[in-house]
Amino acid sequence: SDESSEACPSTEKQRVLGAALVEEMQAMGIADAHIDEDGYVYGSVEGKAGAPVIGLIAHMDTSPDCSGKDIRPRIVEYQGGDIVLNEEKGIVMRAADFPLLKNSGGKHLIVTDGTTLLGADDKAGIAEILTAVEELLHEDTPHASIRIGFTPDEEIGRGADRFNVKAFGADYAYTVDGGTLGELEYENFNAASAVVTVHGRNVHPGYAKNIMINSQHIAMEFHAMLPVPERPEHTEKYEGFCHLCEMRGEVEESRLEYIIRDHNMEKFERKKAQFAEIAAFLNAKYGEKTVEVQMRDSYYNMREKIEPVMHIVDAAKQAMLDAGVTPSIVPVRGGTDGARLSYEGLPCPNLFTGGENYHGRFEYVPIEDMEACVRTLKCILKNAAK
Repeated sequence: SDESSEACPSTEKQRVLGAALVEEMQAMGIADAHIDEDGYVYGSVEGKAGAPVIGLIAHMDTSPDCSGKDIRPRIVEYQGGDIVLNEEKGIVMRAADFPLLKNSGGKHLIVTDGTTLLGADDKAGIAEILTAVEELLHEDTPHASIRIGFTPDEEIGRGADRFNVKAFGADYAYTVDGGTLGELEYENFNAASAVVTVHGRNVHPGYAKNIMINSQHIAMEFHAMLPVPERPEHTEKYEGFCHLCEMRGEVEESRLEYIIRDHNMEKFERKKAQFAEIAAFLNAKYGEKTVEVQMRDSYYNMREKIEPVMHIVDAAKQAMLDAGVTPSIVPVRGGTDGARLSYEGLPCPNLFTGGENYHGRFEYVPIEDMEACVRTLKCILKNAAK
């Protein structure tokens, strides 16, 4: 996806993928599979009368943080140690750098060649949903009615923007967009973005004394006033952060782009307030309107909307156990379409896909963990029909 684009979907290749998925779904027997004008893919499978209608949702776009062009995947039977992804370029996934690799001994890992991301976020989720549905279509086993939804632009925070919740017609849903085997998530960050623009004044540096205002220096001063312990590289679990995503500038003007995250609403608002307070301090020091802050809330913690319907989390836990998976309830340290959809009336916890190291060239997914996700989805759907 492409945050600079105003189109929906933001890239045409998402629409191409969506059309291909529709063809595949129709070939499976999902007669009403279609892609709408905004690039959202929908389809349905009717189940046992009286059972709940359950939605399964994944997103079609991949992260713009790393190239997804000309992906060259391969399967590695992992027996421990480092994985040479690209011998020619000396790219190695080192076990010392990625401790979770140790959990995949004896499994078959789909990896990259170290030059692109893999795209398992969230094409693994799409594959798992369609595999589970295809298997159910071939089994003579009662199951809940299913609603399938594949969204564009989740990675840039727009996946739920034009999702037609009413027409989707599910009582509740699950996004299949998590990571590690067994993860079950119904809490996510409250999220905002902030753009800090610093205005300077340029003159010839040889004659700049008491005249030049270098916006880059003030921008660095702004960033240095944010708490260092609240940077992503120093946080985990329920700890929030302020992340500098991009910076660019020259003497006349500099621009800093941040994302702000916290599970706790009070702490979230406090983090946002810091930006305004620092700007006010620097404007008092350097002059009015030297620093401008534009802030926009992106999504909120879905826990508030899930807690009244915790039976859907319990159902997922039981399905994992039935599928031979140990459930691990953890907070999402990121966002998901389910957060927005939960606030729009479609409660939507998040399930694991099995993938690791998303958004980078060391991304991988064990085939065995994908198969465990398929078993979990089938158990959710079959248990709901009992």
